[in-house]
Amino acid sequence: MNVEDKTARLGAVYRAESADDVARVYDSWAENYDQDMSLAGYRHPAISLAILSRHVPKGAGPLLDAGAGTGLIGEWLAITGFNSVEALDISSGMLAVAERKGIYNGLHKAALGGTLPFSDNQFAAIISAGVFTSGHVGVEGLDDLLRICAPGGTIVLTVKDVLWQSSFRGRVVELEAQGRLKLVDDTGPYVSMPGEEGTTPSRCIALKVS
Repeated sequence: MNVEDKTARLGAVYRAESADDVARVYDSWAENYDQDMSLAGYRHPAISLAILSRHVPKGAGPLLDAGAGTGLIGEWLAITGFNSVEALDISSGMLAVAERKGIYNGLHKAALGGTLPFSDNQFAAIISAGVFTSGHVGVEGLDDLLRICAPGGTIVLTVKDVLWQSSFRGRVVELEAQGRLKLVDDTGPYVSMPGEEGTTPSRCIALKVS
């Protein structure tokens, strides 16, 4: 795999200006995505799974993998005892790769940030890695995740630290004041792709839904 190709694909994602642009980039990237992210030393799946396991009992379900991509986290959820998991992603190409892995109970094509195709209180927990970041989804994606997560459930998200500082932290504080959730875990900043020069820090948080 050409390292320059990997870097070019990552750059195209962050330059995307619309949801359609993001979907097109990921559609064309899907077959190379797992290998590229391995080369980049991608940490989000491992860290978010560790945080989820700290707050969600083994076997709890159903879970939603929001921004599932090719199913990197879904594979690890299955290995660690979470066997009732639905996948959501904006890219048909990425979902096609995830489907071949046979790890999800259902696959859904939709973008975070609007109304999602799920019922109120449907999921016991939600995990979303690498989605709340530059060129992807901002704080507007949080509210509908709250709607579809059951009271007492946990939402685990990775958030680009600049987004956390600019708007996400303030929104979490507002929602805590409203009694809708509680911030129960926060890793603080870390580099999600140490193998990719210039990667800016992210953090992983866990929110308990009221």
